[in-house]
Amino acid sequence: MTFHTFTEAQLRNFTESVFLRMGCPEQDAQLAADVLLKSDLRGIDSHGVARLSGYVRLWKKERINATPNVRVIHETPTTATVDGDRGLGLVVAPFAMKVAIEKAKVYGSGWVAVKNSNHFGIAGYHALMAVEQDMVGISMTNASPLVAPTYANERLLGTNPMCYAFPAGKYPPVIVDMATAAAANGKLEIAQRANQPVPEGWVQDLNGNTSTNPNQLKEGGSLLPLGSDKDHGSHKGYGLSATVDILSAVLSGANYGPWAPPFVAFLEPAANPVGEGLGHFFGAMRVDGFRPAQEFKDHLDNWIERFKSAKTVDEDKKVIIPGEPEYNFELERKVIGIPLIDVVVKDLNALAEGLGIAGLPA
Repeated sequence: MTFHTFTEAQLRNFTESVFLRMGCPEQDAQLAADVLLKSDLRGIDSHGVARLSGYVRLWKKERINATPNVRVIHETPTTATVDGDRGLGLVVAPFAMKVAIEKAKVYGSGWVAVKNSNHFGIAGYHALMAVEQDMVGISMTNASPLVAPTYANERLLGTNPMCYAFPAGKYPPVIVDMATAAAANGKLEIAQRANQPVPEGWVQDLNGNTSTNPNQLKEGGSLLPLGSDKDHGSHKGYGLSATVDILSAVLSGANYGPWAPPFVAFLEPAANPVGEGLGHFFGAMRVDGFRPAQEFKDHLDNWIERFKSAKTVDEDKKVIIPGEPEYNFELERKVIGIPLIDVVVKDLNALAEGLGIAGLPA
């Protein structure tokens, strides 16, 4: 597998130019690029610039509105529902989290459900917005129906990620950012590009048999919930995914379950929608609504230190704090650059040629 390394500035400028070419206002293009670059910097390559082609294809199919009127359509002092007007989820989600944060500043917490949106990048980006304000951040979204519930052989749920982020003191924030499927679809896409098998327990074939074929979704198979099967706790992953779907979509008025619109443009949304677009859900809670913020952060630092000092089954291994690997990736990649595999670079340069903009350097 061949890698090409680019600076953050190179990828940011390229990504902004793609969104500008789509017709996004400059501020939206910068924000959307920032969300994608955060993913690449944090080592979550499946949700970074490699996804650009997918957004462009949805825009060409008129399923993404480059100039949306994102607005609050219903609210109480501590809650709100936002209509994303088919905009980029990369833009709609930060708008909604800002609403949650502003409500939390006044009332202690803010909760916002979103409908009529699209794929919003990594959940961690939005949850971290609250952490910067000494708040606990919560972010989740439903997604394309690719996951079969426990015992099912039918795609009814998305990978439906959820993120909880907590501000620490002298240490980086604790960030629990995860898909509720055994693996995110983006990881299958990476395996497909690298022509490598995936671990057992990620996917099942058309007949419900476990498979290591990364192309299984294209052949009628499905992803499995977190836990893979009942004996290993898939009912728990299924329950978490159901929670995300209900909070993000049933609560907001978005499409839920098998009606959630697919990210891939070659598949059409359900002919009988039950809502509008994809849905998200955000929460922001002021730490000082529970105890003094510094006191909490000091104790979270203590929590981190105790877990880091845990006895391990292998002396070469250390307990990893949630969010720690991504934080270290970001520190490293800001210095040495962001690696992209050859097939992604070719895809992005083909995209650039089609849009009539400058591509990435070879």
